[in-house]
Amino acid sequence: MAASFTPLQPTLGIAHGDLKLVCGYSAMEIHFMKLPTNSSCADVASRGSLELDTEKMKKNKGKVNTTTEKEFVFRFRAGRNVCVLKVPLQFPVQENVSDLHGRLMLLHKIPCFVENELKSTLSTFIESETIQDYDRGAELALQRLTTGEVDINQLTNTWAKAYSETTLEHARPEEPCWDEDFADVYHELIHSPASDTLLNLEHNYFVSVSELISERDMELNKLQERQAAEMDKVMQELGKTMTDQDVNAVASQHFDAQQVLENKWANELKQVTHIQKQEYQEWVIKLHQDMQNPNNSTINEEIKVQPSQLTVESEPGARLYEEQRQLEESFTIHLGAQLKTMHNLRLVRADVLDFCKHRRHGSSGTKLRRLQTALSLYSSSLCGLVLLVDNRVNSYSGIKRDFATVSKECTDFHFPRLEEQLEVVQQVVLYAWAQRSSKHKVQPEVPRNGTNTEDKIKNLERNPSNILPGEFYISRHSNLSEVHIVFHLCVDDNVRSGNITARDPAIMGLRNILKVCCTHDITTITIPLLLVHDMSEEMTIPWCLKRAELVFKCVKGFMMEMASWDGGISRTVQFLVPQSISEEMFYQLSNMLPQIFRVSSTLTLTSKR
Repeated sequence: MAASFTPLQPTLGIAHGDLKLVCGYSAMEIHFMKLPTNSSCADVASRGSLELDTEKMKKNKGKVNTTTEKEFVFRFRAGRNVCVLKVPLQFPVQENVSDLHGRLMLLHKIPCFVENELKSTLSTFIESETIQDYDRGAELALQRLTTGEVDINQLTNTWAKAYSETTLEHARPEEPCWDEDFADVYHELIHSPASDTLLNLEHNYFVSVSELISERDMELNKLQERQAAEMDKVMQELGKTMTDQDVNAVASQHFDAQQVLENKWANELKQVTHIQKQEYQEWVIKLHQDMQNPNNSTINEEIKVQPSQLTVESEPGARLYEEQRQLEESFTIHLGAQLKTMHNLRLVRADVLDFCKHRRHGSSGTKLRRLQTALSLYSSSLCGLVLLVDNRVNSYSGIKRDFATVSKECTDFHFPRLEEQLEVVQQVVLYAWAQRSSKHKVQPEVPRNGTNTEDKIKNLERNPSNILPGEFYISRHSNLSEVHIVFHLCVDDNVRSGNITARDPAIMGLRNILKVCCTHDITTITIPLLLVHDMSEEMTIPWCLKRAELVFKCVKGFMMEMASWDGGISRTVQFLVPQSISEEMFYQLSNMLPQIFRVSSTLTLTSKR
């Protein structure tokens, strides 16, 4: 029995004890024939010989001068017989040597006892022949150069261009970025006598935007009151002269009117902040340029600010900063067994947005906080805040809407608006979801130790624009009172239960946030101690103590890991509890903290007479 179809007319047989296996490396053609032998080598031959078409690969078509065919010969002994494997290879070999070796072993059913020898011989053959091809190409190039076939000037120019483009010292410097230039200029000015002038200008812009927002709120309130009165009249006439369809039509008209008014004010506010940002940046650049001239007396007079200009008097009836007495407790701790690192801990009772709000009429500390935030804006001592949000990346409801409202009260002169940053985050979330989905389809996870993967499958089937509990996104700000970075940590309703553990997504999210702080020079971080921003009925005293103990211990462990992350830099961690918590509960938490962390003890020195 024999079947043959090949352009190469391959042969397979045994002559004088020698068996020849002939194959090419392309399309597969199989030949079977009966052989009068029962030796082990005959068993190899009876399995068939594979020949691969020697037509060139599609990607090598049209490159006749750059590819050559060479025959790889491998001999091995099977019993008393010597077997020979011949494989035509195209050089340069584009395939991986391990893949080619495995394919030869599988298709030819080569005995396993020669597997390593075949791979070693094949690798040596490909390496040596490739080097010979390179040597021949180099000799040919030198020959063309000596005979004058190649222009020496053109060759040297090509080499010089390639060297200058790939070598750093000869590369062209990158064009300066406007954001980087402005950051350097601002950092220099804010640490100069012009800092008071900058802060006053920022405060004036803040007052202007606040007045615009007040006008917007007043007009919206008037519209809502008028619509409420109209709806009351309609409801009184319901069933008499009005039907349900009439009520729905009036409600729709009210909604449309409210949307039109909100869009109008949103566009006006966006335009005002854009103009303020452009004017501010241009003024800062011009001020810096003028200050480079020491003989410019007008600039020196301009940046001089009288003390009366730095104080803002409270208007009658204005809301003061301290609506409710803020409770604070500070501690100094040491972590580490041998290499001890000192950290500062603070327990604070306040509203989470108090760290973001600017007070239009308040105490003199408002200016100091604004100055401190501005001084450290472009430094290695940034301040961060953890904000607990839901899984939707937007600013439409809840604490996210309140935070967005606060961020709009003052123009951000350094970073994009919050809406623009959230749009970028949404695109990244969609990309991450697509990558996870494709990875799961290509490499489905196998349950280990009896674990169930239903939760991960559900995560893949969720809304692709939402994030998972424990994940967080970051927004940058220069217009907030005491923070530069806000970590929007996603949590679910599970944080309100009393049975979360150290492996809960919210706790692991805190660990990842602290790791980001170590790698991005964030030395002050504010963390919600109870993992909630508001108290509810189920949050009893035992619930609060249990939750606080869990967070304290986990954060302590994460801070000890920081020593390996950043080399042991001193940091400040603020534990924030809700504003509505009682003083008794606050002091119980304050007494718990020294029991978990190693608080530095004071040393009193007395002199002996």
